[in-house]
Amino acid sequence: MRKDLDDAVYMTKKEKYRAVVEAVKEAHATGQPVLVGTITIEVSELLSGMLRREGIQHKVLNAKFHELEAEIVAEAGVHGAVTIATNMAGRGTDIKLDDEARAAGGLKIIGTERHESRRIDNQLRGRSGRQGDPGESRFYISLEDDLMRLFGSDKMMSVFKSLGVQENEQIEHKMLSSAIERAQKKIESNNFGIRKNLLEYDQVNNDQREIIYEERRKVLNGENMRDAIFRMITETVDNTVDVCIADEQQNADWNLRELNDILIPIIPLKHITHEETASMKKNELKQYLKEEAVKLYESKEAEFPEKEQIRELERVVLLKVIDRKWMDHIDDMDQLRQGIGLQAYGQRDPLVEYKMSGFEMFDSMIASIQEDTVKMLYHVKVEQKVEREEVAKVTGTNKDDTSVRAPKKRAETKIYPNDPCPCGSGKKYKQCHGRKA
Repeated sequence: MRKDLDDAVYMTKKEKYRAVVEAVKEAHATGQPVLVGTITIEVSELLSGMLRREGIQHKVLNAKFHELEAEIVAEAGVHGAVTIATNMAGRGTDIKLDDEARAAGGLKIIGTERHESRRIDNQLRGRSGRQGDPGESRFYISLEDDLMRLFGSDKMMSVFKSLGVQENEQIEHKMLSSAIERAQKKIESNNFGIRKNLLEYDQVNNDQREIIYEERRKVLNGENMRDAIFRMITETVDNTVDVCIADEQQNADWNLRELNDILIPIIPLKHITHEETASMKKNELKQYLKEEAVKLYESKEAEFPEKEQIRELERVVLLKVIDRKWMDHIDDMDQLRQGIGLQAYGQRDPLVEYKMSGFEMFDSMIASIQEDTVKMLYHVKVEQKVEREEVAKVTGTNKDDTSVRAPKKRAETKIYPNDPCPCGSGKKYKQCHGRKA
């Protein structure tokens, strides 16, 4: 039973707000309850001031008085009630009409501006006409509103001028309401495209996040990480050998110097020479280095008095390295995202490029986590507290014994600054001979 009237369009905001106040006065005079919906608190307070000057009692509902939301909204359907509310305020509270309010035409909804989303406008309209109640709704718009300024205000301004619209005069036409709804649809479509695009970019980060958090969860749940550490050691050896030696290279052409320079700072093995590797193939070299690395780590484990100590250390080191690398990676991905749009100039899809670059960066981060973890664990040192015995003896009786000397004792009594001076002057030592000293 609600009547949804066409939008009332004005040239300026000032004219629009005057028209809103006049509409409230007319409804209030008949006892019809009015709910005025605004987009911002500032507009709520502006209209509240204008209604006060007209002597119309009303209630204001906005974020400043959120505790009273339900109470104020519930009473908005009483005859003669005037309520100003920011959009979406008091949701979930039923507005019930009394008999006098029904007889006066039900709840009148006044929207002071069209929102970018039609959904929010419809929610405001939907506060009236509940359960078959009578009601009425209308939006008041000016060409200075944000929505109108961004979409089509030039065309409408020319229409206003051609029609010779005077100040405070409203235009009301189905064509105008349709034009406004088209503008809202355009914004909604743009916003949907932006959200969809953001979601696709976020999905790349989310996939990576799930992998990292799964690894962190294993560490935090206290799982035995020994197997994971050994896997990191073998993968570090594989990666390093692959970087330094190509598959098609002959044994004599292997760059063992580069291999030693990269691998030994991470895993402190002895230097590899051509004499040792003369008869080896690449896979055999990898296997040899892995076996040596595992032996070295087992000897590191043996340095710990209890096995649980090295297991706990593995968890602490791994967690610390993962967290540091992941935070750096998030920053790097953010930097990549900010500049990836430039790929469009090269006829490339920025999203595809972001996924590919993000995948490469993630792989690089995983390798870096393995490398730093392995390096830390190989170079950790076990320190044990040793209780020291007091061995120094003080003996001053034996003059021939010069190995340990007795402490030197003062022959005369020490005189402190505030003691009486020994000269008998009656002054303090610091003010007499102590000053000269």
